[in-house]
Amino acid sequence: MPMETTGAGSLTGYVAEFIAGTRFADIPGSVVELGKKSILDGLGLALAGAVAKSGDLLRRHLRGLGLTQRAATVLGTAMRMPARFAAFANGTAVHADDYDDTQLAVARDRVYGLLTHPTAPALPSALAVAERDRRSGRDFLTAYHVGAEVECKIAEAINPRHYQHGFHSTATCGTLGAAAGVANLLGFTPDQARTCLGIAGSLAAGLRENFGTMMKPFHAGRAAEGGVIAAEFAQLGFTATPIVLEAGRGFFRAAGGGYDEAAVLGKLGKPWTFADPGVSIKPHPSGSLTHPGMTKMLELIRTHDIRPEQVVSVKVGTNQNMPNALIHHRPATELEAKFSMEFCMAILLLERRGGLNEFTDEIVNRPDVQAMIAKVDFGVHPEAEAEGYAKMTTILEIALTDGRVIRDRADFGKGSPAIPMSYDEVADKFRECAVYSRWPKSKAEEVVALVRTLEAVRDVRELTALLARAKPPARTPRQKPVRRAGKAKGAASRRRTR
Repeated sequence: MPMETTGAGSLTGYVAEFIAGTRFADIPGSVVELGKKSILDGLGLALAGAVAKSGDLLRRHLRGLGLTQRAATVLGTAMRMPARFAAFANGTAVHADDYDDTQLAVARDRVYGLLTHPTAPALPSALAVAERDRRSGRDFLTAYHVGAEVECKIAEAINPRHYQHGFHSTATCGTLGAAAGVANLLGFTPDQARTCLGIAGSLAAGLRENFGTMMKPFHAGRAAEGGVIAAEFAQLGFTATPIVLEAGRGFFRAAGGGYDEAAVLGKLGKPWTFADPGVSIKPHPSGSLTHPGMTKMLELIRTHDIRPEQVVSVKVGTNQNMPNALIHHRPATELEAKFSMEFCMAILLLERRGGLNEFTDEIVNRPDVQAMIAKVDFGVHPEAEAEGYAKMTTILEIALTDGRVIRDRADFGKGSPAIPMSYDEVADKFRECAVYSRWPKSKAEEVVALVRTLEAVRDVRELTALLARAKPPARTPRQKPVRRAGKAKGAASRRRTR
């Protein structure tokens, strides 16, 4: 079991001891099963993200580096890269559609659902190194859980100012979590793990001003890559501060102005974050704060058979932190739409669904969508504000042409621990992503089955092989390159690498 440390010791030292001392047997079976759902979810999102425009641009960059090492798979492609770059590409892909899982808060002054996306940094970093080193599914699962646990507890501990003033915690806390997972996988001693965290603390970066652009998923990719870099340099013997978390000029104070030591000390794995308060898996590819409202809106649409032409106006009220994150009130792109409560309500009223195919530039700019967006008024509601930030209370009021006004509220969305997705439901989401990326159905079904028994896999290359495309045959001198049509507009312009 991980070694206990008292408050008199170093906080970074305590985290390092957890990293170095945790074994698969220390993780409760129920937590392992919860983690499998997030892993399957993340792998599907890597496939979907691989066909995003950002994925294409990122691979163009990687090809230009002239690298010859082929240690790890860039998921959804035929490309193989050194572990750090595979982690970078895959972390970016997992977060590309903002469809990945989210940590839930414990303390009431922490914003529920706005702490970090645990899987986007922790999964790609552990998977790339596990593939490179031919490690078992059990080793990979342990590293993933250690990384996600450290990431989430650090995100819980840092002062809320960190996020509220502009840091993207998936990028910052995610770098430390990714480093923790790789350090566990590499069998670091506590001293090596402390150094690894020290390096990671200086690599942690990412600003929320970039929400609604390609830089947001880039943050997650860099966090995953930063974890691998930190571990590799620590393994080489690079030096760094052994007290990066609690030092006066360390991570918590520099990036957040302070922290709650009690949120970390003695709490790693006690309980595991996956068990309590839990991790939400997203039912829609948009910011998690939209999901309670989207869950309730779909319910109301179906219950009352609401038609688009009946809608006069929609009022959406939340606590003040939600408009602070959902900043795009008149979105013009799919990336902006992910952070637009107005779009998320509008698309459900028009299409009765909000999946990958609905979040495109073309659909966002459809005249009927823009007209429905204009009918949605989103702001702070005193009732939701009074509920505090430990919930995502969303109050809906829909005025119809027949004079009816339909009112209801939701505190949580589908996929949260309060309304969880089963493994089979996550598998259906994985299949959605696989179809979206035109992944072979047979390989997709094998992934679903393999992840369900991941601890029995002897070499994670069994998994990554199912998520890699076969290399296209080399073009012979007689073959002529296919002349491509001019750049298409709208949704087609975004998805060109399937």
